[in-house]
Amino acid sequence: MIRRRALLGGLALVPGHALAAPKAEPWPVWEAHDPASRLAVDHAPWGRFLARFRREGADGIARLEYRAAVADRAALEADIARLAALPVRRLGRAEQFAYWVNLYNMVTVAVVLKHFPVRSIRDIGISPGWFSRGPWGAKLVEVEGVALSLDDIEHRILRPGWRDARVHYVVNCASLGCPDLPAVPLTAGSAEAMLEAGARRFVNHPRAAAVEGEKLVVSSIYVWFAEDFGARREDVVRHLRRYARPELEAQLARFREAEADRYDWALNEA
Repeated sequence: MIRRRALLGGLALVPGHALAAPKAEPWPVWEAHDPASRLAVDHAPWGRFLARFRREGADGIARLEYRAAVADRAALEADIARLAALPVRRLGRAEQFAYWVNLYNMVTVAVVLKHFPVRSIRDIGISPGWFSRGPWGAKLVEVEGVALSLDDIEHRILRPGWRDARVHYVVNCASLGCPDLPAVPLTAGSAEAMLEAGARRFVNHPRAAAVEGEKLVVSSIYVWFAEDFGARREDVVRHLRRYARPELEAQLARFREAEADRYDWALNEA
């Protein structure tokens, strides 16, 4: 679906899974951390899951073999429970970032597996509220005694806690239009390199930016979360140019802002 309109600062006229894109609102309880901590989280089980079921598509989009992975759902849920039982507020900030990104992706995959088969994650209508779609508002995991939804992790912990637009390139919403599910788990040591690689991978795929005739069409992510990419409308194009390869960068140089956006909510099923 393509929507013709200019980017409007932080305003999302037609959001992805709600009537308005969630704001990044800090949750003070999750700001606690231990700068001296030497605790490290083991993400190896999630890495093995990804190695078994994540597949690279010929179209440059990573997909997951959900049908095959259903048999491993119990093991994935057990690993989520293991992570949820960890003292996350006793971790250092770098460990916390990797923890929350991986947990978000794991819970997303788990909720799809629980309701599989579905054509889109938006068909998993378990969020509270009359007009809500998808699973993002449902409390799906409990960490340190606090029930959390996917929206809580993304919009109340990751986005406000790190204020890094590249977060969008490493959290995956199980859709073809979304930046790819990372091939391996993030770790404290690999996160920066993976954020950069995720940005370059997505920006240089037509899902993120494509010049069609005289129009620049971008992913709806840059509309829904425009505030994350800068205070001005042209900041989105500036962000895209930073990560674009030379051919795309030359095309983007013609534009100050996008005039249309699109997003494919079909399940990223292999």
